Amino acid sequence: MKYLLALTFLAVAVSPAVATVAEFGQCGGQEYTGDTVCITGTVCTVLNPFFFQCLLPSSTGTVAPTTTTTVGTPTGSTTSTAPGATTCANRTKFKFFGVNQSGAEFGNNVIPGTWGKDFTFPAPRCFFVGKGFNFFRVPFQLERMVSPTTGLAGPLSSAYLANYTSTFWTNLAGQFKSNSRVIFDVMNEPNGIAATTVFSLNQAAVNGIRASGATTQMILVEAFTGAWTWVSSGNGAAFAGGIKDPNNNVAIQMHQYLDSDGSGTNPTCVSSTIGAERLANATAWLQQNNMKGFLGEIGAGSNSACISAVFGAFCQMQQSGVWIGASWWAAGPWWPATYFTSIEPPNGLSIPQILPQALMPFL
Repeated sequence: MKYLLALTFLAVAVSPAVATVAEFGQCGGQEYTGDTVCITGTVCTVLNPFFFQCLLPSSTGTVAPTTTTTVGTPTGSTTSTAPGATTCANRTKFKFFGVNQSGAEFGNNVIPGTWGKDFTFPAPRCFFVGKGFNFFRVPFQLERMVSPTTGLAGPLSSAYLANYTSTFWTNLAGQFKSNSRVIFDVMNEPNGIAATTVFSLNQAAVNGIRASGATTQMILVEAFTGAWTWVSSGNGAAFAGGIKDPNNNVAIQMHQYLDSDGSGTNPTCVSSTIGAERLANATAWLQQNNMKGFLGEIGAGSNSACISAVFGAFCQMQQSGVWIGASWWAAGPWWPATYFTSIEPPNGLSIPQILPQALMPFL
């Protein structure tokens, strides 16, 4: 089970025009109105029409080229390369777009575990909010929230809940005082359970959430398997009747990785078009069944094929009319420096290329 936080608006202070932009920061692009002067030692480099980024001179041209352009920038003329696709026409922006925030679910072999040793709580995400993202998917261990000895009907752990509250909800409560910004994610990837049973469990969860008085929040329901096998696995048939919600505020969550087995454990993508290809059947199913989808996890390596594949996936989603959002896997302070899908600021491996070239164009 996961608990999600979505930020739908934020007041942002505009910096003076004379301020400098740090390395990897945005310095230009279509509709960009922020600072354009890069910190000393970096240059404002065109990565795509939507995003210019402050990079070290040696960093330019690191993406394998399919097109090369020379564009005048605030600091001079810079040559850079871009992935195969840099535009996406006739698209509708996601309602929710952000990142997964890992940490509280770590150490699942130590229950209840110790905060700071077995698990942690991510810090507030000003980095992502400042770039325009508005959604954070925050997983936690159900066994830590509710003791296995007392079961689901037992009392919540006040210590674990208090820590969770202090690191996320307390920090945000002053600005977001209504819990209507909360989204419930019923369960992450329920494995080894028949699709029809998973559907029934999701329906029971929706019933319980609404009975509790939580009547305004969105609920995300999901089953095991990626989007690419949503139909062939039997999930499509099991969910075709639709989760019944008196508030009609439910979306189908799916996950999708782009390596050969779809596990997200290899930085090599099958092809530069695999993103859109793996989402095609799920997109068609959502359209045919008049349902909304949310891509709760997607991740890939920082190479030209993967950048194009992720770009293609998001483009198809925003053109389809049925996907309301997506979240990248993953940020979190405990990911190792070598974790290829880490988007943890400031040095996660997905930040220099994936972030500006494949994610930010779809904000």
